[in-house]
Amino acid sequence: MVELSPGRQFRDALSSERPLQIAGAINAYSAMQAERAGFKAIYLSGAGVANASCGLPDLGATNLNDVLQDASRITAACALPLLVDIDTGWGSELCIQRAIRELERAGVAGVHLEDQISAKRCGHRPGKQLVDTQEMQARLRAAVAARRNSEFVIMARTDAVSVEGLESAIERAQAYAAVGADMIFAEAIETLEDFRRVCRSLDAPVLANMTEFGRTPAFNLDELRSVGVRMALYPLTAFRAMNAAAKLTYETIRQQGTQAAILDTLQTREQLYEVLDYHAAEQRMDERLDKQGERHG
Repeated sequence: MVELSPGRQFRDALSSERPLQIAGAINAYSAMQAERAGFKAIYLSGAGVANASCGLPDLGATNLNDVLQDASRITAACALPLLVDIDTGWGSELCIQRAIRELERAGVAGVHLEDQISAKRCGHRPGKQLVDTQEMQARLRAAVAARRNSEFVIMARTDAVSVEGLESAIERAQAYAAVGADMIFAEAIETLEDFRRVCRSLDAPVLANMTEFGRTPAFNLDELRSVGVRMALYPLTAFRAMNAAAKLTYETIRQQGTQAAILDTLQTREQLYEVLDYHAAEQRMDERLDKQGERHG
């Protein structure tokens, strides 16, 4: 049987679910949990890499190696197709091409590349600045040319809605699709009608970023489906839940001198082992040790 490429797996998932729910996973174990929950695709956020792996704000402070390390660990542990945030591509067109090749080699299904300047900001914060359409097209051409497998997904993100307005965002998205972007990430859209207008203006599938506490309301799947959105992204929801749980845990232990009060909120050792298939791995180790003992006995 021919093994499907990660890009093909992502495209198949997109065809099987409308909208395709894409779960953010900041590390390999989170990805494994998302897979067990039934998701068909996962996502590595640039903000997640900056915040969780580096302890930095999402202000363009990370690089390809930071993202590549986290992405490689996820693809090694989880079979789901992984979409990766590569911000503005970390430099020149040569830098973008290197990023595509390295991430494709690491088993990533696709990336999204944005049209902010290199000193980028979170897509739901004020003060964003954009490169011109031609420069973003050059970024996308470099990305498309670099991929070895045409099924590897090149997604173009535009932040123009909150900077230049909806009409400009639509024009930019059309221009990005014209140079080979497979899909469009329309950031910080605030109404379903605006999503409808973006989706109707494009042949390419459109992603809606359902990040919390930002400019986009928490639309449900039925609402997104009704206006033509093809992907619903939850980039840092689990990470935020983990952070809140960790804060409570640390404060409880520090203040009470014991974790007894929160034991019923914790994942048990057996639940952890089940996800990791720990017992089977331990059994294989024991069998190897037994055989070694027989040889040396």
